[in-house]
Amino acid sequence: MEKEMRDTDLPPNHIKEYVDNSAFTIQDTPGQEEVVMTRSFGDEKIKVTFSVDDLNNTEEEPDQLNEAGMPEALEDLADVPSDTQSGGANTKGAVNQGRTAGGNFRVAPEDSVAPADRDGEEGEADEQKNDPTFPAHISVVVERPGKGALQLETVAQDGLIAVDSVYYYSDAKHLDPKNAEQEAQAARLYTGPPFSNLDEDLQVLFEKYLDERGINTTMALFVPEYIDYKEQKEYLNWLQNVKKFVD
Repeated sequence: MEKEMRDTDLPPNHIKEYVDNSAFTIQDTPGQEEVVMTRSFGDEKIKVTFSVDDLNNTEEEPDQLNEAGMPEALEDLADVPSDTQSGGANTKGAVNQGRTAGGNFRVAPEDSVAPADRDGEEGEADEQKNDPTFPAHISVVVERPGKGALQLETVAQDGLIAVDSVYYYSDAKHLDPKNAEQEAQAARLYTGPPFSNLDEDLQVLFEKYLDERGINTTMALFVPEYIDYKEQKEYLNWLQNVKKFVD
């Protein structure tokens, strides 16, 4: 387990490449579910937030529960393999194997096939084809001095960023109320119509608005990968903490 902990300290190459070349700065606090990315764009301050909880908040599928109603994967918690390899969403044999949108543990397709029985190119194609995806919720806040803030709630999946809603606040402090009175004031604000009610041309303009600021296909591919990578790190940290507690 100690070896696995050291291995997960190093992100996969495709994640490291995005981080090294992105205009965003990533704030990832160990033990916290949320990840924050920030950047400046002209006079704008942009904050992007997503959470590992998108992997964990779905219900277990019925066929993955044992007779006691517990996830089958938990029965094997004590039998963590010692020769596993950690990494991102494409990791082969990761301790946690990643999780599907149903909350179940994912096993890479090639892990169930003997190396001598699979063709290299076909194995790679099958892996990409069968690798499950999940919707990653991304909250985008754009603040401008003296002009308030826009909050755009989006979903990233299959390399696409879909806008769910757009809210405008004349004062950015309404985004983070500090007390019950401020919460009540924020709740009474009219922040905009349902996004689906907007003219289609205006919807497209909001998508272009995000794309210009780096909330684009590249980010849509990166965020689910990073969520999977972070979830594996947090999972191993959890195992280590539980082990220390029960020893």
